[in-house]
Parts: sequence; structure tokens; C-alpha cells
Amino acid sequence: MLQYPLWLGKGSWLRVWELNRQITLKQDENDTLKMRNETLDAEVLDLKSGRAAIEERARSELGMIKQDEVFYQVLDSHLPKPTAVISAGHPEN
Repeated sequence: MLQYPLWLGKGSWLRVWELNRQITLKQDENDTLKMRNETLDAEVLDLKSGRAAIEERARSELGMIKQDEVFYQVLDSHLPKPTAVISAGHPEN
């Protein structure tokens, strides 16, 4: 009867273990979000301070090109390659 609060009560070891597990999960999530925020902060600073990042975004996201530049678009062909059919008794001429 004395060990009931230790194992199953309000401040039991099981409850402490579960709370520690939740804390660890939240810390991992916070670390991931902190890294994302640092990346975004660096990108904002780069956009505010220089034109290179703005130009890169304009090129990649908006498809813009500079004046007097030539744009080449290369398309991959997804058509099947033709195969030659040769019948066994009829040689081709």
C-alpha cells in the first residue's frame, strides 16, 4: 500500500518518465524549428543586404533573365525510342 503512490500515484515514476519523454520530444522539435529560423534569418539578411539573392530568386522562382541574355530551355523527351523489328526468315535489304 505504501508503494502505490510511488508507482501509480500523481507524482509516480511512470508519470515522471512520461513527462521526461515528452520534454525530450519537444526539445528535439524546438531544435529543428530553431535551425529553420536561423536559416530564414540568414536568408532575410541576405535579401536585405545584397542583390545576388534577389537575382537568384528572380531567376529560379520567376524564370526571369537579364537584358541581352539568351534563354535556352532544354526539354527531356519522354517518348520511347523506336526499336527495329527483324523477323527470323526475312533479312532486311
